[in-house]
Amino acid sequence: MLGLALGAVYVPCAGPVLTAIAVAGATGRIGVQTVLLTVAFAIGTAAPLLGFALAGRRVAERVRAFRRRQRGVQVVAGVVVIGLAVALTFNVTDFLQRAVPDYTAALNKVLDGAGPLLDPGRSQSLEECAALPSDQLANCGMAPPIVGIDQWLNTAGAQPVDTTGKVVLVDFWAYSCINCQRAIPHVQAWYSAYAADGLEVIGVHTPEYAFEQVPDNVAAGAARLHITYPIAIDNEYATWDSFTNDSWPAEYLIDATGTIRHVAIGEGEYGVTESLIRQLLTAANPAVTLPSATDVADTTPTDTGQSPETYLGAARAQYFVDGPLSPGTASFHYPESIPADAFALNGTWTVSDEDLTSGPSAGIELDFAADDVYLDVGGTGTLTAHFAGHTSTYQVSGAPNIYPVVSGTQQVSGLLTIELSPGLQAYSFTFG
Repeated sequence: MLGLALGAVYVPCAGPVLTAIAVAGATGRIGVQTVLLTVAFAIGTAAPLLGFALAGRRVAERVRAFRRRQRGVQVVAGVVVIGLAVALTFNVTDFLQRAVPDYTAALNKVLDGAGPLLDPGRSQSLEECAALPSDQLANCGMAPPIVGIDQWLNTAGAQPVDTTGKVVLVDFWAYSCINCQRAIPHVQAWYSAYAADGLEVIGVHTPEYAFEQVPDNVAAGAARLHITYPIAIDNEYATWDSFTNDSWPAEYLIDATGTIRHVAIGEGEYGVTESLIRQLLTAANPAVTLPSATDVADTTPTDTGQSPETYLGAARAQYFVDGPLSPGTASFHYPESIPADAFALNGTWTVSDEDLTSGPSAGIELDFAADDVYLDVGGTGTLTAHFAGHTSTYQVSGAPNIYPVVSGTQQVSGLLTIELSPGLQAYSFTFG
């Protein structure tokens, strides 16, 4: 029973599960798959706990020394449990994760050197393709259609693009996603370099937040990012679902026959993707003379101890220092201390599922570790950030966007304090 309860509580903590919950919240669709996912996670948590409990009981029954010292063992076990609870309360586990070296690196190297676990020559599912070595072209089946699009941007007459006979890169993104913003310069560079040689890029904009469903907000965000390739606004997640996608950003490289040949999830390895693009363009037109490869800096974060993305709305505010947030208007006060990777509120805030709206004397304190800190915020007003003796002020206006409240060239940690004028909507902290 304890395992089942913990499984339901911890279900947002696993990466793919968190994305599934985010998608369910964004679409308002909590169906059979979401329920089954939660039940499966809960059973997965319950099974090993039950196994340990039964095994421990059998050992206790059989070991004579334990029976003689049963009370002492129980006392020690109780102290350990209390100690673990205190450690979790003060996020000691997060500190240990940052302090202990990456003990899985050697294992990853062994697995990487073991060669492909799947045969890239046969037809693979999209999930299998994402697991193949990143520098190999695969056969991932025919590309699903681009369907259910609310509006097209950057196309003639706002009409769908014709991809017949072209190499196509489908890039799933959201304009306020910092991971997407770091990837887009590479995607734009490829489009600029190879569009004349047969490459088509389609940026499928699938929203994570409600404000990202507004076409004018998407158009403004695309303009800020200097995107010139076609954008398909996928507010109902129709194309997202047709590709069985689960991440922002995600790229699907399709050859001139309409077959998906490469799947890239997340940031990084841009040189590999560009090399595969060039291979497919040459295969489609052996007579083509391609320009030199693009040269765009890879800004993918490499710090293993970086703070996790921190949502501020009640639905996903798992790092709020005072426990769960409840929708409504309330007054808050900073605590005496804030654990690592947690945030606290001060002043008056109106809490909704997706965001916090600032009232009088509104402030946020965040204990973080990262090179850069971004706050996704919208409305009209002033944002003031204090960190390490420095103060920065930002004028916020228009649709929500991410503002770089801390910028650096190496990882720093400490307490960031942000003051917001009344009426601003704060959505999340992201890190780079």
